[in-house]
Amino acid sequence: MENYEFIEHTADIGIRVKGNDLKDLFKNAASAMFDIIAEKKSKEQRAKSKEILVKQKADNLDELFINWLNELLSLSATEELIFSDFKIDKIDKNSLQAVAIGEDIKNYKVNTEIKAATYHQLKIEETKPGWQAEVIFDV
Repeated sequence: MENYEFIEHTADIGIRVKGNDLKDLFKNAASAMFDIIAEKKSKEQRAKSKEILVKQKADNLDELFINWLNELLSLSATEELIFSDFKIDKIDKNSLQAVAIGEDIKNYKVNTEIKAATYHQLKIEETKPGWQAEVIFDV
């Protein structure tokens, strides 16, 4: 089962993402974002990956979530990488420390340029099975 699904939005792209805990939620949201952005040109192609440490602090969970996604977008652009895996070492409602693992953008076919994750209609909630978020990406 996918960890995310698309939600209706007129001009931009929206997703609903789920996770067992906050680590899963943040990891699945980042994975979904990069699934939307690009797809690997060849499944068999083994490329050298690069790991980048990501640290974020915020006043609340909503801000942390948006900062996380936008920092990954910024790093992707400046480092010319597409991130495909995320290891979240520490997370609470005000901070996170993670490693984003990416490959050279040349190994990918870029489908959609996401400019930013937005606060527009942002929802993050704890549910019985775990956590769920809805986020709109500016494209």
